[in-house]
Amino acid sequence: MKARGISFKQALKEAARTGLRHETQKRSRRFVQKSFPLGQTQELRWDKALKIAEAMEDQELCRKLSLLT
Repeated sequence: MKARGISFKQALKEAARTGLRHETQKRSRRFVQKSFPLGQTQELRWDKALKIAEAMEDQELCRKLSLLT
């Protein structure tokens, strides 16, 4: 910056532009998520997991309250 007589902001902008213009860079490979079979079919519907957890919690609270009386 000092040798060229430019500000930090200007040097940063030029570096960013140079990096973006550099077309000979090797492009990274596209990311592909690997998936694996979970074995047997799952009987739990994961899209309903929150409702199931709430129902289980309600049952446990009822059980605990019944022990107090």
